[in-house]
Amino acid sequence: MGGVCADAVRDLRRARRAWSGGWSGGRRDAAPGRRSAERVVLWQDRLVSALQHVTADVPEPLVQLAAVHGVAPDFWGFDGERRPVSAQTLVAVLEALGVPASSPEKVAVSLEHSEDDTWRQMLPPTVVVRQGVGARFPVHVTDGAQVEVWVELEPPEAPGYRSTAPAVRERRDLPQVDDYVEPRTVDGRAVGRATFAVPEDLPLGWHEIHATSDGTQSRATLVVTPQRLELPDPLRSGGRAWGLMTQLYSVRSRASWGVGDLADLADLAWLGAHRAGADFVLVNPLAAAEPRTPMTPSPYLPTSRRFVNPLYIRVEDVRETGYLTAADRSLVEWAFDPVRDLSSDPGPIDRDAAWEAKKAALEVVFAAPRSTARQAALDAFRTEQGKGLEDFATWCALADHFGDQDWPPYALDPSSPGVAALREQLDDQVDFYCWLQWVADEQLEVAQRTAREAGMSIGVMHDLAVGVHPHGADAWAHRGVLAGGVTVGAPPDMYNQQGQNWSQPPWHPQALAKAGYAPYRDLLRTVLRHAGAIRVDHIIGLFRLWWIPGAARADAGAYVRYDHEALIGILCLEAQRAGAVVIGEDLGVFEPWVRDYLTERGILGTSVLWFEKGEGGRPLPPEAYRRLALATITTHDLPPTAGYLAGEHVDLRERLGLLTEPAYVVRREAREERDTMVGLLVERGLVGEDPSERELVEALHVLVTQSPAVLLGVSLADAVGERRTQNQPGTDQEYPNWKVPLGDPSGNVVLLEDLFDNARLLSLAKVMREALS
Repeated sequence: MGGVCADAVRDLRRARRAWSGGWSGGRRDAAPGRRSAERVVLWQDRLVSALQHVTADVPEPLVQLAAVHGVAPDFWGFDGERRPVSAQTLVAVLEALGVPASSPEKVAVSLEHSEDDTWRQMLPPTVVVRQGVGARFPVHVTDGAQVEVWVELEPPEAPGYRSTAPAVRERRDLPQVDDYVEPRTVDGRAVGRATFAVPEDLPLGWHEIHATSDGTQSRATLVVTPQRLELPDPLRSGGRAWGLMTQLYSVRSRASWGVGDLADLADLAWLGAHRAGADFVLVNPLAAAEPRTPMTPSPYLPTSRRFVNPLYIRVEDVRETGYLTAADRSLVEWAFDPVRDLSSDPGPIDRDAAWEAKKAALEVVFAAPRSTARQAALDAFRTEQGKGLEDFATWCALADHFGDQDWPPYALDPSSPGVAALREQLDDQVDFYCWLQWVADEQLEVAQRTAREAGMSIGVMHDLAVGVHPHGADAWAHRGVLAGGVTVGAPPDMYNQQGQNWSQPPWHPQALAKAGYAPYRDLLRTVLRHAGAIRVDHIIGLFRLWWIPGAARADAGAYVRYDHEALIGILCLEAQRAGAVVIGEDLGVFEPWVRDYLTERGILGTSVLWFEKGEGGRPLPPEAYRRLALATITTHDLPPTAGYLAGEHVDLRERLGLLTEPAYVVRREAREERDTMVGLLVERGLVGEDPSERELVEALHVLVTQSPAVLLGVSLADAVGERRTQNQPGTDQEYPNWKVPLGDPSGNVVLLEDLFDNARLLSLAKVMREALS
């Protein structure tokens, strides 16, 4: 690296240290900061200055074009070193954004267009502001023309409410601000810019800005978001809560159809509250998978993030099941017979068998008559969920219709006449898939109500995956707001040195804004309908995402920035309306100001014991953890704690050929990590000199309770002594990812009926209650 480049990097590092208090490879403790916005601007300004020196190998116009569209020409790796992005990657990412950049001439034209684009719009597509904070936005009209601008407020009905009657919106005229901007000639027309202010007293919600000038009208979405998402009263006043974390499909009862379901979730919540004193149950994403087998096992690669996987429906709890004729009841029982014994099978969970059986039974129940009131409730649900539900159900019906065949080109466009014709032809199937979502919604409501009535202060904590399957329902219905030709993932880190490709299409930042963020809003509303909290996987993706072009390697990507003020603000708004806590999974490599920003907005972070490191790589004292965090021992990508302490994560990776270093080196490092952690427990008097596995697991949980973290999570697998990991990153068919049933240390199945008689679970629950009392 030349002297100029080295100076630039030093300037950048000084800029970081100037406000962040130090850099530690992306895992810095975040303290609330009232000046985080100013700090961000300072860092970004110095970053731009530094990048002028360190991107000499990429044409400057290409760098400028990338910057205009939020594409970073370089990034900082997990080792603290700057990694440049190739010109080839920048071009591919810009093309995926719809910005021609494949030649110097196209770059020049795109730069010129980019400068004029905002002037071509009378109003910005969406304006997102914080309540009580003065904000301004530009309005572009013919130079010298008069313009009238006003806002129509969201109707007073509950958010998401749909009525056949015209909405009544209060009108508020907006004041123009004296802020002269030199006119600009765009497409041969002199365009002037007027500036208008958003009043500080506007209520929270989704409003509409209107503008009219010289017979031209324009409309834009205005979203007023809370400055901060406040914790529930018991937690805000210094209280703390603990809960159970589990993969719902793995927690089965004798009445399950081979897969843990929503009735099991309700029972788990009730028992967790009454028998263990837990305040929440965090479950894996319950998002929809394919409507036909084979079903993708990963809950983090759904076909839709908005809608629910009907695999989790308890057939017997559907009201109409109780009124079936004897013949139809026999059909349901016959469907159950092949999977009756699957719940006690210690082998990999067979989703395909469970869904084929359950789908056959649900089709019988769907065909049964519903009462007038029940049909009205279903109709109201469909009206409320609107076009999103109808599109999802249509995609499911099309997936059934085409089966294993390639879809014809017309079927790939949800707005095509061919799809409209098929929708009519497959009307019964569309109705069936809408009905499944209504039934699942009812059972989710029961689970959350049961949790709260049992005494849980939070109840069900849902998990929101990063993205969706590239050939799924959301990718089909939202093709206009998803970028094509790229997938998202992560650059290399210490655990995945080749980077990661999650094969999911990303939101297109500009297209999402033009859509008024409606797809994002509707997704959040549906997931939050019956939630006490939501965990957002890889929340860093609301700030920037690693885009990987085409067939490129995972490490040959680039970061694309998003309007995090809009995305986080909308998340806070919808969570506040739902009365839900938000936890962001903020692990991995990130810019250090991000944690400060999330704290400022009232969003909890994530602290995992094994990842919290202090000086010299030693375990960070729990007293140094953040208060606004969910603190846990482990995650679903690591073995349960008993297996981790025994080094089974090393053994597994060695068997699967996933180690990048000699096994003896990795095994030695794992042993040193374990010994260091055990030494800390001994120092604090939490264990004796020769602790048992159970004593170590409980002591580690006591250690985490010594942190100020407002929420504490206990893995259900840890509570029963399970040793097998749910997911081994870097594998597909080599390991039964997302198929491991809940079991004891010997791998014997632990059913829900026996769970709260388990001595290890009761002992660990007592430890948690006493530590927080």
